[in-house]
Amino acid sequence: MTGFHFVNCAILTFGPHAVYYLATPLSEYDTVGTSVKAALVYLGTALVKLVCLATFLKVPDNDSFDPYQESLKALIGFIDVAGLYVALTQLTHRNISQNHKFQAVGLGWAFADSILHRLAPLWVGARGLEFTWEYILQGIEANANLVLYVSLAALGSLIWIRKNKPKTLIPIIYMCALILATMPSITSYLRRELGWHLSKVVGFELLSSLAMAFICWQLFCACQRPSN
Repeated sequence: MTGFHFVNCAILTFGPHAVYYLATPLSEYDTVGTSVKAALVYLGTALVKLVCLATFLKVPDNDSFDPYQESLKALIGFIDVAGLYVALTQLTHRNISQNHKFQAVGLGWAFADSILHRLAPLWVGARGLEFTWEYILQGIEANANLVLYVSLAALGSLIWIRKNKPKTLIPIIYMCALILATMPSITSYLRRELGWHLSKVVGFELLSSLAMAFICWQLFCACQRPSN
């Protein structure tokens, strides 16, 4: 039973990444290399973030929300944005379109995030003797992060690669990117300051990531239209 629970949680956590790759044109254009490169960049940025967090943040005495600490953590979190910039603009990719590039980068980024933050807890916890909803919720959270990172990569593609953007949309694009980049701090505030339970936080992450994905899709489509 414990092995069955672990397999279910692992499929819920990592399965959507494979489904996304196989169900979209990414598999037809063989973009695995792009996703792998993005995953490696993510691991590099995660290491830099870890060093910065260990250097500049102090260990809290309790689990309460500290505005200064969270602001500093959010600032350090923008290293992810720098990493996405490198993955989207500085790495060599196969001859794939802009649409496929940002999806492959976002997919690799999200998969590396799930491996780094959820594989070990799943292996240790989901194989326990007692059933718990915690790891199922973590799997749902991984799905929300997949949507979030693909959306952030799409916005990064519009900001750094797409040149002929409608000027009226530029502030909206930057605002959406800012919201997505600070989402970890937002969820931390909900959990620590407002006392939201994990299920409520995950529900918020899922709904907000879907809403932002819809907005990003509309922005991307608007920028793809030829200007008059």
